[in-house]
Amino acid sequence: MQNNRNYFIAIALSVLIVLGWQFLYMNPRIEAQRKAQEAQKAQQQTEQTQAPAAGGQPAQQQTSGAAPTGQAAATATREEALAKAPRVVIDTEALAGSINLAGARLDDLKLKGYHETVDKSSPIITLFSPADTKDGYFTELGYIGSDQTGAVPGASTIWTAPEGAKLTDKSPVTLTYTNDKGLTFARTISVDDRYMFTVTDKVTNSGSAPASVSSYGRVTRYNKPTTPSVYVLHEGFIGVIGDGLVESKYSAVEEEAVTPAKSTGGWLGITDKYWAATIVPPQKSAYEARFSHFTDGQPRYQADYKEDAVTVAPGQSIELKNLVFAGAKEVPVIDGYEASYQIPRFDRLIDWGWFYFITKPMFKLMDFFFRYFGNFGVAILMTTIVVKGLFFPLASKQYASMANMKRVQPKMEELKAKFGDDRMGLQQAMMQLYKEEKINPIAGCWPIALQIPVFFALYKVIYITIEMRHAPFFGWIQDLSAPDPTTIVNLFGLLPFEAPALLHLGIWPLIMGVTMFVQMRMNPTPPDPTQAMIFNWMPLVFTFMLASFPAGLVIYWAWNNTLSVIQQGVIMRRHGVRIELFDNLKGLFRRKPAPSK
Repeated sequence: MQNNRNYFIAIALSVLIVLGWQFLYMNPRIEAQRKAQEAQKAQQQTEQTQAPAAGGQPAQQQTSGAAPTGQAAATATREEALAKAPRVVIDTEALAGSINLAGARLDDLKLKGYHETVDKSSPIITLFSPADTKDGYFTELGYIGSDQTGAVPGASTIWTAPEGAKLTDKSPVTLTYTNDKGLTFARTISVDDRYMFTVTDKVTNSGSAPASVSSYGRVTRYNKPTTPSVYVLHEGFIGVIGDGLVESKYSAVEEEAVTPAKSTGGWLGITDKYWAATIVPPQKSAYEARFSHFTDGQPRYQADYKEDAVTVAPGQSIELKNLVFAGAKEVPVIDGYEASYQIPRFDRLIDWGWFYFITKPMFKLMDFFFRYFGNFGVAILMTTIVVKGLFFPLASKQYASMANMKRVQPKMEELKAKFGDDRMGLQQAMMQLYKEEKINPIAGCWPIALQIPVFFALYKVIYITIEMRHAPFFGWIQDLSAPDPTTIVNLFGLLPFEAPALLHLGIWPLIMGVTMFVQMRMNPTPPDPTQAMIFNWMPLVFTFMLASFPAGLVIYWAWNNTLSVIQQGVIMRRHGVRIELFDNLKGLFRRKPAPSK
């Protein structure tokens, strides 16, 4: 009884912690997200009402290679900024935008395959925006020179493009720039049918003296994501610098820049939940990387690198090749880039978490079922069946241990009566009893402990993978990565008002709560009143707790509970253990005797 009491006290404390996290962190986060989305939508509507400005001269922005100086405050609308400089159009199956010939920047990029909401008529996702806008986000490659080299390409350099040039996945574009010292830079930019740009620079020295130049690259953005970050997901700076994975939150870099040791190989950039922008520098040259936050002029976050200087002899040329990834973090695409371009550990651009060895195979299994059934919700159900099948032997051992513990319960009560307050003697006697009866008292805990990483891995898959974003199930679930949109407060949409986040309780969380209630009723009701109260209220607590979780996870939990009830019934019958479900359900409605006077 003491062990049971401790067990239920531990559960109660865990529930209190989770509830505190839910109501003090999750619900305010959801409300903040909703307000941020409303503010963003209002801003977009305001910008759309403003007329585009006429074309003008490109903004002169100072830079010093990988360490740019102050950036002027961004005040232009997107339309005004796009009209300020000559551009080369980008048009592929996956991308739409343009290259800014001032700096040869990728600063105008939209993702054709993704919309802001589940409504297909909503705007497509904007990834990059020009530096003159409040949402500036761009990638730039350039050089650092000296007085001997003359001016080299940087942020304000105006490149020359062929007339009518257009970048597609079948037609690359070559930009050129020649300085007054006889250095010619020819930049060929190509893009595949997804999100990888290949930037090949040929530097030719037509002068009479050797020229020493250092290449740099940077990913710069002004604002953090509008959606508040959560602990299960990394958003911010990321890179594989040399052999090590380096991750830094925005808040950490605001306090102090991150400067890994000089390395060779790897990649670096900035990642969001579903999107990312990274640069893969030349893999055989040493470079210095840095993650930093600047507050001079326009505040900005920047991931950059500076390569060691190379010398171009008179009459000679060198060639440098960079890769720029800018797009959606689709698992097959990311894995394909890692293999085809031999980019080290590029798959870690997706935050698979600590249980990487479970999380990624879990996605692969789910993706297999999706490709077969064409529905990620069905894929979740099928994956759950496979997981339950894998854990069936452990579950069988768990319930066998429970049956054995129940069988020796009378002997344990006798020992408690015999030893009284002698806890040491009671413990030794019980250990001897376990040994004689060949019972392992902790055997029933191992299956539960082993399933925790699996559950967490599944949560990660549903929460982080873009494949789950806006993926429908059936009926009212049109986005498995978002909470169930229905709520009992407005009678599941019959009443014309929106329930506050604190009271949001959808149909699937209710189904999950019922299945959890039935599962708990499969076991005897604890005799202790406190334990019985926890036993009764736990399904309700978890119902409210999971109401704000992704619908895909709630569907998994409800389906997992249903399978567990069936599985537990089969195993308990096999071991001759009485199933308490119907007796417990009857007991809920049975009139309790009045207390004796």
